[in-house]
Amino acid sequence: MKSVLIPAVAGLAMIAGLGVAAADEVIVTQPAQQQVIITPEQRTVVHQYVKKHPLASVSLLGVELNVGSALPDTVELQEVPDVQYRYAVVDNHTVLVDPSTRRIVEVVE
Repeated sequence: MKSVLIPAVAGLAMIAGLGVAAADEVIVTQPAQQQVIITPEQRTVVHQYVKKHPLASVSLLGVELNVGSALPDTVELQEVPDVQYRYAVVDNHTVLVDPSTRRIVEVVE
């Protein structure tokens, strides 16, 4: 009986070890959010342009107006000259948006 038990225990230990080793190899990666840097000059251009070209506010239920939140395709983004971002007015807040991802990069005060 001992001769059967020792290989069985060794086999189980080896399988358990492989399971732990396999678990160690699983790496969960999340895409890093790209940091957006808006220069003071760009910020000034945006503020001046938005004041001169006001938009009607769009109401969106269930969308938080935080940096990184994505706006649905139903929200029309307006161009700001000499700035790579677009803007929209959502729930009476002007937001600056990356047009390629539709993610909010800044809530304009």
